[in-house]
Amino acid sequence: MTGKPLAAIVSAGLSRFGKLDGLSAREIFQQAGKEAFDRCPNLDPRKDIKALFVGHMMESTEHQGHTGPMVADWLGLNPIPASRTENACASSGVALRCGIQAVASGLADTVIVGGVEKQTHLPTSDTTEYLALSADNFFEQWHGFTFPALFALIARAHMHEYGTREEHLAMIAVKNHSNGSKNPKAHIQKEITVEQAMTSRIVASPLKLFDCSLISDGASCVILTRPELAKKFADNPVYVLGSGQASDTIGLYEREDLTSLKASILASREAYKMAGIEPKDVDVAEVHDCFTIAELVAYEDLGFCAKGDGGRLIESGETKLTGSIPVNTSGGLKSKGHPVGATGVAQAYEVYLQLTGQADHRQVKDPEIGLTHNVGGHGSTSVVHVYKTSK
Repeated sequence: MTGKPLAAIVSAGLSRFGKLDGLSAREIFQQAGKEAFDRCPNLDPRKDIKALFVGHMMESTEHQGHTGPMVADWLGLNPIPASRTENACASSGVALRCGIQAVASGLADTVIVGGVEKQTHLPTSDTTEYLALSADNFFEQWHGFTFPALFALIARAHMHEYGTREEHLAMIAVKNHSNGSKNPKAHIQKEITVEQAMTSRIVASPLKLFDCSLISDGASCVILTRPELAKKFADNPVYVLGSGQASDTIGLYEREDLTSLKASILASREAYKMAGIEPKDVDVAEVHDCFTIAELVAYEDLGFCAKGDGGRLIESGETKLTGSIPVNTSGGLKSKGHPVGATGVAQAYEVYLQLTGQADHRQVKDPEIGLTHNVGGHGSTSVVHVYKTSK
């Protein structure tokens, strides 16, 4: 028995992800917004949309802050209230939660929620430094820790505790690249082999090049409305059944257990309870695979398998497109790309496509329940949402 819907997604848009030379963040967001508006001809954006929430992590990359009113202006939505959220890589996942809260509370009938990031024009060293600001600056970044290094610690701890192997991580990379090869908007649209993943250069042992997500540009958005208004705008809306968010320590060194992300466990349990479902009910999921170990840990934290069984789950093939719980059908952050501010709502875009049967060559067979899992930093923020088809 599922719960009462909090809100409904009646449209969604996504720019292409990748190195988008010559385009600014505002122009990239315009692309996502245009797709969302074009998908929903019954919507009059200037009349119907009452608020905007946008996730954006790194204003320093373009020396341009005040993202909310900027993108509202470029979408032609002034003078609606427009707000930016910043929760590291979970920025737009949290923006989505804010949009859901606005609709569910009655504060606004219909809102647009999205995220954007422009970062490929910078040297990799600069982008790496900006990304590391979402860890503990004084006790991690100043001592040389980058995000690959921090997630490498998580990987080593999991390997030590549960016998997880580097091959398991390579299998996740292979699966996600296979899915991404079917996604025309993905940053990298090519398949790889386990051997290629295993022999790629080391970034932070045991993590190698194909274990790490991409530095990408991109934007995403969804249009949310009250459930009772959904059919006014769309014949096949997707309902949001549950939303959970939790926080953890800013420093990895403060954690009692390096083999899981406590915030993900807490956020998912909150979302499951609100939605009235259990992990076994999820038909398709987009999880935060900033590194392959993050996806493996997410299998366990989200309850898709028992603690320590993440390696066995990827071995079983059950997280492939044809498996019982397809994960990262879009290609995930690993292949689709990771424009950090856009990632959380990009996950919702993919679940929207899956639940409405619009995912083309990567379409899962008859999914009814979807889930998105968006992480900020190394688990200092986690936000989980549960969705249901209107069929």
